[in-house]
This record gives sequence, structure tokens and C-alpha cells, in this order.
Amino acid sequence: MTMVSKPTAAMASATVWLLLLGSAVLEAVWATALGLSEGFSRPLPTLVFAMAAILSMVGLGLAVKTIPLGTAYAIWVGIGAALTVGWAMATGVESASPLKLLFIAGIVGCAVGLKVLPAPKTPHV
Repeated sequence: MTMVSKPTAAMASATVWLLLLGSAVLEAVWATALGLSEGFSRPLPTLVFAMAAILSMVGLGLAVKTIPLGTAYAIWVGIGAALTVGWAMATGVESASPLKLLFIAGIVGCAVGLKVLPAPKTPHV
């Protein structure tokens, strides 16, 4: 007989954080597609924008059931913005510079810092 273990709280927590990270990646996808849509006049980038935006928001909405809203939103925006700028620089749409890279690293570092902070103790009411 094989026993299947129930998911632990740590596994559930890791899943929520992965969901938030995936939603942040989708934020970068929709932001990039928004630029490529040329004011929603190009059908394919417009469709990619709409689908990625919906999925990104759904993922964020599910993540905030477990992760505090302020933390989740800051991480979602920070990682999404860093990926959007990083992609723009990698594809030559935006110029890269040491200062830009430093500031992007700062955004990512702040997002990681929010993740590694200890979970707040819930007050007893």
C-alpha cells in the first residue's frame, strides 16, 4: 500500500509564492504586449495583452488569499517591472546602462527582501 502524504503548510506556501511569481511574469508579458499592440490596433499583441492581464490578475487575486496584500502587490509590481525593463533592454527597445541595471537589481532585491521577512504574527481578537 502506498501512502500519499497531505500537502504540508510549507508546500502550500511555496505554491502560493510560485503562483505570485508566475503572475509577475505574466505582468511583464502583458506590459510588453501592451506596447506592441500600438494602441490596441494590432490583433495578436492585443489578444496576448488581454489573456496575460486576466491570468496575471487572477493569480495575484489568489495569492493575496495567503500573502498579505501589500507584500504581494509590491512583489508583483516590482518583479513585473524589472522583467519588463529587462526584456526591453535585452531586445534593444530600451538602452541598458550600469545605473539602470543597479536600480533594477534594487527593485528585485527589495522584492526578495519582502519574501524573506518572517511571517507576521496574527493578532488574537
